[in-house]
Amino acid sequence: MMGPVLSLRDVHLTLQGNAGPVAILRGISLDVHQGETLGLIGPSGSGKSSLLMLMGGLERATGGSVRALDHDLTALDEDALARFRRGRMGVVFQSFHLIPTMTALENVATPLELAGQPDAFDRAADELRAVGLGARMDHYPAQMSGGEQQRVALARAVVPRPAILLADEPTGNLDGVNGQAIMDLLFGLRDRHGTTLVLVTHAPELAARCDRVLRLRDGLVEAEDRRQRAAS
Repeated sequence: MMGPVLSLRDVHLTLQGNAGPVAILRGISLDVHQGETLGLIGPSGSGKSSLLMLMGGLERATGGSVRALDHDLTALDEDALARFRRGRMGVVFQSFHLIPTMTALENVATPLELAGQPDAFDRAADELRAVGLGARMDHYPAQMSGGEQQRVALARAVVPRPAILLADEPTGNLDGVNGQAIMDLLFGLRDRHGTTLVLVTHAPELAARCDRVLRLRDGLVEAEDRRQRAAS
C-alpha cells in the first residue's frame, strides 16, 4: 500500500476566545490514503470543520504535525501553502464563494488561469459540461439556483484535477434532489480519477457512502467506522 496522502500526528488547535484560550482540537492522529473517502461527523462545535481546514493548510495547527502529499504543512508560510494547494487540493464550502461579477465559465477557469494554463477556458467548459451546466456557462451566480452554484463551485475545485478534495457540508444548503446530485458528482470524481475525498457532513446518506467515518466530539475522535466499498 502506498503511503498516506494525508497524515496528522497529535494535532492540536487552540484559539484565543473572549474568555481565554479555547481548545478546538485536542490531539488527533489519522492517516488518509489515496482514493479513500473519509467522512467527518459529529455535533456542532466538535471540531469537524477546523480539522478539515488544518488538512488543507487553511488553518494552522498550534501543536502536532500535518503532512499532505509528503509536504509538512506546519512548516510552510502562507505563500508556500498557497503555491502547494494550487493544483493539488480542491476545497468546496457550504457557501459557494463564487465571484459574483464573473460568469460560471470565468469562475471555473480562474484557478487554471492563475496557474498559467493556456487552455483554461476549454478545460473549464469541459468541467461545466461534466456537472450538467453546459447551457449555463455564460450565466452569473445570481442567475443560478443554489444547486447550480454548488455545481459551479465543485467544477472550479476539481478542474485542476487535485489529488485531494476537501468538502465542508457540500450539500448543507441544498434540497434533497440537488444534494443527491452533488453526492453523485463527488463520488464519481473519486471513481474516475482516484481523488481522495474528505467530507464534513451532517447528512447520514452522505456519510454512509464514505469508506470510513470518524465521529468527533469535543475536539477528539470519539468513534471510527470502516465500511467495505461496494464493487463498481
